[in-house]
Amino acid sequence: MITRKFDTEPSRENPHNVDVRQLYNRESAQIMHITLKPGESLKPHRTPVDVAFYVLEGTPVVHIGDEAATCERDTLIESPAGIVHRLSNSSSCMARILVVKAPKPEKAARVL
Repeated sequence: MITRKFDTEPSRENPHNVDVRQLYNRESAQIMHITLKPGESLKPHRTPVDVAFYVLEGTPVVHIGDEAATCERDTLIESPAGIVHRLSNSSSCMARILVVKAPKPEKAARVL
């Protein structure tokens, strides 16, 4: 059995300058844990594979294409491949989001 806790994994350098920790990285999928402090956000970007966001804590705003919604804890949001998306945290509390990309992208996301 392999186990990982997000708080013991190192934060990975990324173009968004937010706390991103890789929890799983196989050909079939990639799972990342993102922490957004109040006022932080990801830059708009496109991912070459489907992405699912699962809100663990807080109320981040999920922007997909022309749509945006404030999402509560225990909400799953789907983002199809190739659609511009981003996450933002305009609240006064921290937000934690699990990000699942399937299959694992062979190319990096394109930051706009």
